[in-house]
Amino acid sequence: MKNIVVFTGAGISAESGLGTFRDSGGLWDNYKIEDVATPDAFKKNPELVLEFYNIRRRQLLSSSPNNAHYALNKLQQNFNLQIITQNIDDLHERSGSNNVLHLHGKLRQSKSTLDNKLYEIEGSELILGDLCPNGAQLRPNVVWFGEDVPNMEIAVQKVMKADFFIIIGTSLNVYPAASLLNYAVNSERVILIDPEFHMYDGIEFICDKATSPVPNLVEELLSLNL
Repeated sequence: MKNIVVFTGAGISAESGLGTFRDSGGLWDNYKIEDVATPDAFKKNPELVLEFYNIRRRQLLSSSPNNAHYALNKLQQNFNLQIITQNIDDLHERSGSNNVLHLHGKLRQSKSTLDNKLYEIEGSELILGDLCPNGAQLRPNVVWFGEDVPNMEIAVQKVMKADFFIIIGTSLNVYPAASLLNYAVNSERVILIDPEFHMYDGIEFICDKATSPVPNLVEELLSLNL
């Protein structure tokens, strides 16, 4: 089977009603990065940081996967499908995707500030005083600005083996994740779907939101009978 790697950003989840950071009217309009998405922010005001992610978690729990999420799963019939996502939501998994690699963590998980051990969050709330079994405060399992991206090297290896590399709903402005494009050196086709115009040499660009073109692209790829 051919290998398809799909790299998704906030745009694919926006159509499920989840707010994005960088678009006009996005989450950054209401919060400063340095106040809610850095290790220093958590040290200075953990209540604010925890409530910020509680708001996002409540939003996620009231949202559902859209037809772009579901369409991508059909690729599992004919291809080795790997989804790599910048998103911290679980909409890919809830739509039935089997192979999802999260670069920036998972919103519905917490981790210990003592040893980084992970725990599932029941419901939407993580508050000050929620402790791991060793007595340390729990924090969101989210990669904050200034922190290493632990799954980055795995993602690079996956992209290097991709026969088709599809990028959906990302501005390609957040590094190091955006650098994955540079590793698609063996791909027969590189396809970028995003409503904002981008120009890259050797890339097929579809200027649109995800829910319209993704199902059509999936059907096209399935018809190739590779």
